[in-house]
Amino acid sequence: MGSQILRIPPFSYPKTLVFSNPTYLSRSLQKLSPGRTLNAQFRTRSSKPRFSPAPTFSASRFGVVFPQNQRSFRGSLTAMAAPGSVQKSDEEWRAVLSPEQFRILRKKGTEYPGTGEYNKLYDEGIYTCAGCGTPLYKSTTKFDSGCGWPAFFDGLPGAINRHPDPDGRRVEITCAACGGHLGHVFKGEGFRTPTDERHCVNSVSLKFTPADSSS
Repeated sequence: MGSQILRIPPFSYPKTLVFSNPTYLSRSLQKLSPGRTLNAQFRTRSSKPRFSPAPTFSASRFGVVFPQNQRSFRGSLTAMAAPGSVQKSDEEWRAVLSPEQFRILRKKGTEYPGTGEYNKLYDEGIYTCAGCGTPLYKSTTKFDSGCGWPAFFDGLPGAINRHPDPDGRRVEITCAACGGHLGHVFKGEGFRTPTDERHCVNSVSLKFTPADSSS
């Protein structure tokens, strides 16, 4: 069954509406503009849906969110750890994590800005997941964004997964191996980095191993 597309001039309602039920269409017209004659145009369209690329989002360092054009992903997709390879129940995670680690890694909490252990650390080494030990970031990708949390412009290939928040305003980043919450990634903020991205990560979600460490 075809659908009807209603196009209404900008002076009355700047939208294009799709209706598949003529009765519902008539009632909707009255709700949109009661007592007014609308210059509506109709045409039949196939019921097969069309899909457009979903937008990505970025936020300023002050937390203001603006829509950005979607850009292609850069980097290798070679996984360093099998996705979902570390699985534990909440009880098992509580046994190996501190209460603060559990709150942030497993319950998607956030530490207060400017309080994290690694916020201003720029020593050479590797940052791993505090939950499962999977390597996530090289120190060479860390930079000072001024946001109050450790910032990286790229993760190790395949180590980090991305998930849009339910409200669509931000993109969450998690450890690919255990699913632990790391923080959020923002793009298009104008930082002079190779990727123009900022991985905003909780220090509690990370464990730093210095380059000269024998462990």
